[in-house]
Amino acid sequence: MPVIEYNGTVILSLSELTRKYRSVYSWRNVPLRLNSFDEIQTSHRHIFLSPHLNDVVYSCAGTIGVQVNVGLRPLVITVFAGVPPAGQELSPFALYTHRTMGFGPDAQALVATRRKEDASASDYLGADYLWLDYPDAIYRGNPLYYTEHNQLIGGEVHPGDMRIDKELAENLLALHERLPDTVWYAPLAVGGHIDHQIVCSAADRLIQRGANVKLYEDFPYVRREGALQERLTELGGTLEPAFVEMSEMLHLRQEASEMYASQVRASFGNRDAMYKAIADYSHNFRPVHTVHLERYWTAS
Repeated sequence: MPVIEYNGTVILSLSELTRKYRSVYSWRNVPLRLNSFDEIQTSHRHIFLSPHLNDVVYSCAGTIGVQVNVGLRPLVITVFAGVPPAGQELSPFALYTHRTMGFGPDAQALVATRRKEDASASDYLGADYLWLDYPDAIYRGNPLYYTEHNQLIGGEVHPGDMRIDKELAENLLALHERLPDTVWYAPLAVGGHIDHQIVCSAADRLIQRGANVKLYEDFPYVRREGALQERLTELGGTLEPAFVEMSEMLHLRQEASEMYASQVRASFGNRDAMYKAIADYSHNFRPVHTVHLERYWTAS
């Protein structure tokens, strides 16, 4: 297998392995929607933690494509995928957020649509998926916890949300005890979105317990100049990078990301801008020829 070295970091090129196992697509297991932690199996050796119903695909779909293509069975657990109650109170900020996604005030309809988008993207990639029942930050609290942009992005986690942090960490640690060899992928929380902070915090408990955790760069938040370095500094500046070469899976990441139709305009402006943003960011790690990478950070 060819190996690339960049700034002293070994990058495994999987292109030959990908070609060798391309036939896997003809017999791989049909992706499954799981309903609880109890249904997670020993075959789920790679588990991705997604704050919302698009974050892992936006950030890690190339890696998932590589894994599926060599016969692995990745699982995406989306934490804040819960359906709000009928008549959910919305702040003006939440109503504005709905409008940017093309929705009115019906939070249940919005989440139902986003779940359909996620199911389509997961099926397309060949990944199993599990939706947890915690609602998105803009729906939590009575009175609502996060009613302004600067509370949601870069703000402090509300004390009322510490219950979620604790419960999630307990469930992940129990799963780690059952599946000690699993590799975990969790958000680095670049950009400081409240929900990303909570998932990253829960994943830190896995790291403390000795689990193999790789922190992914939250896309598209990581595109903001200085955002990545700011977050790495917050975490002590001791994390080390590792790369997955996913050049042949670039189109899968772009196409799966496009399936989140409600998010494209709000996050990128339009489809073409999204395709370009994904291609440029994954290429700029090593701007040579057609190499595209996804970068992860691990505790040294």
